[in-house]
Amino acid sequence: MTVGERRVELAGFLRARREQLTPADVGLPAGPRRRTPGLRRQEVAQLAAVSVEWYTRLEQGRVGVAGATVLDSLAAALRLSEAQRRHLHLIARGEAPAMRHEPAPVRASLRAVLDGMPLLPAYVVDFRFDVLAANPAAAALFGPGFGTGLTANTARALFLDDRMRDSQLDWPRIAREMVGNLRANLARHPGDGRLREVIDELRRSSADFADWWRDQTVAERTHGRKRIQHPEAGPLTVCYDVLGSRDGADQYLFTITPAGPADERKLRELITRHSRFRLAAI
Repeated sequence: MTVGERRVELAGFLRARREQLTPADVGLPAGPRRRTPGLRRQEVAQLAAVSVEWYTRLEQGRVGVAGATVLDSLAAALRLSEAQRRHLHLIARGEAPAMRHEPAPVRASLRAVLDGMPLLPAYVVDFRFDVLAANPAAAALFGPGFGTGLTANTARALFLDDRMRDSQLDWPRIAREMVGNLRANLARHPGDGRLREVIDELRRSSADFADWWRDQTVAERTHGRKRIQHPEAGPLTVCYDVLGSRDGADQYLFTITPAGPADERKLRELITRHSRFRLAAI
């Protein structure tokens, strides 16, 4: 999209959103009867703390590139959702804004997805790599305590849990990917205290993490293959895929699938055996 096309798109988006709001939506008195629907330009300007002249020119496509702070003020004035705010920044500046984290529990529908994959290990983490939910197949693969203790955070488990480290036959590559993911997530959430707490602990406690952190590794893994040495099933080669939420919750679904027929047989036997043990304990 060219600059001119973006200005046309921006003007149309601002007008449409302004016309969709009523004074009551933004806490303003209705006042006398209005000849056109929605808010007046001066009301939007007042809410966003900008001049009505500047806002009018912006809505007419006669302003250069608006700053991120001003756009966020307009987003608040126009009561934009996070998706609409992102769209505003993209058409106004050509780049996405910093993501706002909106804490939320794992949705019931996502938990149903986990439970609906009994033969595939799967779990949900947030951008800090805290485990939010996991299915029984994940516990069979990673251990019955997966999601608790050190394994309550997969980054901490990967660097600080000797059992987890020894089970990852491609540990250097997988661990370096984790460092890159944490650095990328910190850029999106620089003010998150819990994320900084995890990173600071790993820098203090793991020489490998500290070295890779210093070399400015940045990565965002979405899929891959790795080898696992399981105490019961033996060596397994698996594929992993990461599916991210598109809302402000910033949650990620990790799924593990066997890489080949032999891996599928061993993984199926392992999960089936653990399922029988779990049912017998009930």
